[in-house]
Amino acid sequence: MKLKRLMTQLSAGFVLGMATMASHAVDITGAGATFPFPIYAKWASDYKAASGNAVNYQSIGSGGGVQQITAKTVDFGATDDPMSGAQLDKLGLMQFPAVIGGTVPVINVDGIKPGELKLSGTVLADIFLGKIKMWNDPAIQALNPQLKLPATAIIVVHRSDGSGTTFGWTNYLSKISPAWKNSVGEGKAVKWPAGQGGKGNEGVAAYVKQLKNSIGYVEYAYAKQNGLAWTQLQNQAGKFVQPEQKSFAAAAANAKWDSIPGMGVVLTDQPGDDSWPVTSATFILVYKDQAKPANGKTVVDFFGWAFDKGAKSATDMDFVPLPKDVTDAIRAAWKANLKADGKPLLQ
Repeated sequence: MKLKRLMTQLSAGFVLGMATMASHAVDITGAGATFPFPIYAKWASDYKAASGNAVNYQSIGSGGGVQQITAKTVDFGATDDPMSGAQLDKLGLMQFPAVIGGTVPVINVDGIKPGELKLSGTVLADIFLGKIKMWNDPAIQALNPQLKLPATAIIVVHRSDGSGTTFGWTNYLSKISPAWKNSVGEGKAVKWPAGQGGKGNEGVAAYVKQLKNSIGYVEYAYAKQNGLAWTQLQNQAGKFVQPEQKSFAAAAANAKWDSIPGMGVVLTDQPGDDSWPVTSATFILVYKDQAKPANGKTVVDFFGWAFDKGAKSATDMDFVPLPKDVTDAIRAAWKANLKADGKPLLQ
């Protein structure tokens, strides 16, 4: 009877403990960039299992993320197009990087395997400008003498929404092609000279998968998840490289995070034999003055947990975790900048 009574008491204590944990759970909401959605979804799932706190992330594009955090309808915004120091100060926002990844050209051409086709930045720009219209164009064939390219028209697919992925893509094309820079330029949304639009990385991936002879651009995880063929790209050193965790890390190796307000480093067209040309960091936006302290603390706790516990998941999904000196600097910035009711949010 004593054993039975003890088990009953232990059981009651366990139930009470679970109820207490549930009562302290905090649900937070973020919105923005589709580029990091695969890793944010993984982190959110693992974080909820570890903490009981739910992170609901809406993959709506960087433009939408900036709009949502500006309207104060979410606890954090996410963008691949970093805000300037002046913008951050005007809105009272703090910005920090969360993870690094790569944007890749994806194609749907019969007989061409993933990583087989080679493209240079100049050729890529001319395709998206609509100057190169056929897959067997001499400029593409010269880079790929070993491939039999079809005499078919190229269908260009681009983003239709305001997109940080588009910012990174057009920033790279502007660096590599004077014609692109002068006629289109860079930004989250541009006036596309050719092609059709898909919403989000998901939409572009879906269109390229459906449309024969198409080319688009997506974050690398979307290419892998959708079974799409990606291309090699020629980097600043003149080397043709494959998109992979190693080449993204090489591009980010020399980033000077503390040189720009909000750590808004742009990592396109970096030097180095192994560097992937269209590498990007993705960024988080939070208000310095937190109206909901519990939510603000949970946002910080989530990303702090991701920095500590989520690195392996990021690497497994071909993202690049931030170096420890960068995450240490982010933690220090949280303590220095985040407040609630006039007091530091973090003790």
